[in-house]
Amino acid sequence: MNIIFTRPLIDAEDLMMNFFSLGHKIIHIPTLSVKSADMEPINLKDYSALIFTSANAARFLKLKNNEKNIKCFCVGSLTERALRLKGFNNTIAASGTVNALKNVIVNFKEDINKSKLAYLCGDVVSYELDKELQKEGFEVNKIINYTSTKITNLNDESRDLMKKYTPNIALIYSKRSAESFDEIIRKYSLAELMTHCKVMCISKKIEEYLKLKGWKKTEIFNPGEELIRIDQIKNEHY
Repeated sequence: MNIIFTRPLIDAEDLMMNFFSLGHKIIHIPTLSVKSADMEPINLKDYSALIFTSANAARFLKLKNNEKNIKCFCVGSLTERALRLKGFNNTIAASGTVNALKNVIVNFKEDINKSKLAYLCGDVVSYELDKELQKEGFEVNKIINYTSTKITNLNDESRDLMKKYTPNIALIYSKRSAESFDEIIRKYSLAELMTHCKVMCISKKIEEYLKLKGWKKTEIFNPGEELIRIDQIKNEHY
């Protein structure tokens, strides 16, 4: 199958290699450019736990001290892996969605005694996790430690790959990424190539946005289950 990956290479490389090793054709069309924000290093002694809703928030973390035993709540396994590579070992991963992460934190309410939490995130979020946790009685300090910019240009190599290997699947991991992806397809008049492409979305909100933009073949997938689901699609239709 011919699969479009829209995540930055650092987030998608391992998964792309897994698909490639199984004989799939890979088309990489990054839709967001991510960079560190100008944040002050944080003192871990000021917090009982840290919250991360993306691997980028983990990668761009700046610290005043080197105490790595603080409890870290992660949105999913990729974010947890990024933290463990930094030396954090007291990590707890949710199933890949921010709502699931909120439920995990609430279930640890007694262990962290609702004391001050640091929520590390990007400049654009689709779910106000800090406000939702505050409703549950937590004290949360939201810290923006990275920024993202939409990419709406497509290089000749990627365009040629799309024409040579008509896409069967496109994987979308955020609403901003969906916006960029839709802009790219329209800007370069590639809609005809995407007629038979199933766009797999990580959330209902992303799917709803794409449907409003006229995309017909969409479905929601669970993060971490891309290989399983695409293998099922391959067996069903090819």
